[in-house]
Amino acid sequence: MQDTYILTLSCPDQRGIVHAVSGFLMERGGNIEEAAQFNDHGTGLFFMRVQFACTELDGAALRAQLPTLAERFAMRWQLHEAAQPMRTVIFVSREGHCLNDLLFRWKSGLLPLDIRAIVSNHRDFYQLAASYNVPFHHIPVTREHKAQAEARQLEIIESEDAELVVLARYMQILSDGMCQRLSGRAINIHHSFLPSFKGARPYWQAHERGVKLIGATAHYVTADLDEGPIIEQDVARVDHSATVEDLTAVGRDTESQVLARAVKWHGEHRVLLNGQRTVVFR
Repeated sequence: MQDTYILTLSCPDQRGIVHAVSGFLMERGGNIEEAAQFNDHGTGLFFMRVQFACTELDGAALRAQLPTLAERFAMRWQLHEAAQPMRTVIFVSREGHCLNDLLFRWKSGLLPLDIRAIVSNHRDFYQLAASYNVPFHHIPVTREHKAQAEARQLEIIESEDAELVVLARYMQILSDGMCQRLSGRAINIHHSFLPSFKGARPYWQAHERGVKLIGATAHYVTADLDEGPIIEQDVARVDHSATVEDLTAVGRDTESQVLARAVKWHGEHRVLLNGQRTVVFR
C-alpha cells in the first residue's frame, strides 16, 4: 500500500532547497511523481509543490518530521493527502451559471471537491441543490441584519469544516471581519470590466461603449473589494454585431470556465500566495 501526498512550501531563496526536499522524501520512502518550483527574484522567495507517493510513513509521521526540514530553511509548508477532496461551501445569489457549472463538474469527477452546502440570500436554486443532494441554506441579507446573517454563514462553514468557500456570483459584499476569517480560502469571480463599468447592468454599459473583449477574473477574497490576489483570468473576443444578450452569454460562459479552473487548481493545492499575487503551478 502507498499513499500519495502533496507538499507545498515557500521560503527565502537559497542554495540546496530542492536537494534537501528530495533527499528528505527519499530517506522516508517517498517517490516524487510531480514537482514544480519558482524563484521570485523580485522578492527573494522560493516556492515549490511536490506530489509524491510514500510507502514507509503515513501523513502523521511525515508532519511530525517535516518541521526539522522547515526550520533549516525557514519554510512555510503544508502537507495534504492527494486523494482527499476539499470540503467546500458555495455561496450564490440569483445568477446560477457558475453554480450549475461547478455542480456538474463536481458530479462528473472533474473537480477535487466535496461540496458540503450551498448558501444563498435567495431561494432560486434550492431545487438545483436538491437535484445534486446538497444541503441548501437560505439566509436573507439586509443592511440591518448583515452581522447576524454572516454569523449564521460562518456557523455553516465551520460545521461543515469547510476548507474552501466559493462565491459563485454571490452579490453581497462581505464584511472586513468575514474576509479576514476566510483569508486564503475564499474565491470570488467577477467580470473583467472593472473598474470601467461598475454597478448595475455592466454588459449594457459595455455594449454602449462598443467593447471588443469580454473577460472574467477569479481571485481570493480580501477586504479590498475585487482586488484580492488573482488566480485566473480569461477573455473572449466579440464584435460590433453582438447584442447585450450576446455579451451577457459570452460573459457568463467565460466566468464559469475561469472560476472552474481557479477552483480546480486551488483544490489540487497548486496555488500559493505570494503577497498580493499568486504562484500557480498548473
